[in-house]
Amino acid sequence: MTELGELREVSLREAWDHEAHGFTPRLCDHLERLGETIGIELEFVSRETRVQQFAADILAQDVRTGKPVLIENQLEKSDHRHLGQILTYLSGLGAETVVWIAADFEDAHLSALNWLNDHTVEPFAFLAVRVKVVRIGDSLPAPLFEVIARPNDWDRQIQAVAPRGESELGQFRRAFWNHVIERDPVSWEGVPPSATSSMWWGEDHWEIQIILFIARDSVGVFIRGPRGQSDDETARRLAPIAEEIAEATGVPMHSDQSKRLFASRLHAETSDRQQWDRLADWITETANRYFAALEQILDDDSS
Repeated sequence: MTELGELREVSLREAWDHEAHGFTPRLCDHLERLGETIGIELEFVSRETRVQQFAADILAQDVRTGKPVLIENQLEKSDHRHLGQILTYLSGLGAETVVWIAADFEDAHLSALNWLNDHTVEPFAFLAVRVKVVRIGDSLPAPLFEVIARPNDWDRQIQAVAPRGESELGQFRRAFWNHVIERDPVSWEGVPPSATSSMWWGEDHWEIQIILFIARDSVGVFIRGPRGQSDDETARRLAPIAEEIAEATGVPMHSDQSKRLFASRLHAETSDRQQWDRLADWITETANRYFAALEQILDDDSS
């Protein structure tokens, strides 16, 4: 039997003792995971961008639109100072999407963000994202994000935006997903290629999605809930059938330190296009196995 590590939550201060010199640079390195959580692809633009006498933590770009995305983060619970700075940065940076990340949020600050979402017009959007950190054994700290405030029609907004001219990275990813689809058009019938690092696949009534992803050193498949739902919440919901899913997919619920659920990964240098046939075949075979497992288990469970 494979020995499993113990997953434990650690304080943000244990992971990073300084917000500007520890937490913010680490967050810059995880914009892809943050983007997956909020539903848009983010590209890093700058850090500590000056606006009058203040400095915005992270300025990113929405790959779909080219518009700035303001990311303000703190290691503590939300406070009035950060809320005031966010409003100052809005006018100075021309951002339309604001992502406020904190260890937790005061009710008053969530109410303020909800008020802004209700009283501003599209495309302005204000999101509150709670962050926590986990380790498995002595592994590096891994951030986990959970959306706790967003516009009511956020999913519709992000799906309605037409993509702009794609970045070089977006073109590379679209070419890879096109290759996956063209290798087995029957399996991927009706699934459009993506210019992002991941593709979502599944039945709407499941409220569970199979995620396919490409990274620099690997491709992979895992399971997650709907956008904005934390991995912890999804894990609790799947707990009664976790053993069935593990047996059917051949992967335990917690199989890597990222805390992605039922994660399978194939390591390879994805920039090497000579590897793409092998990677595409592995993704399709693995995703089909996951789909068959969820179709049997979830549909039987709902009948």
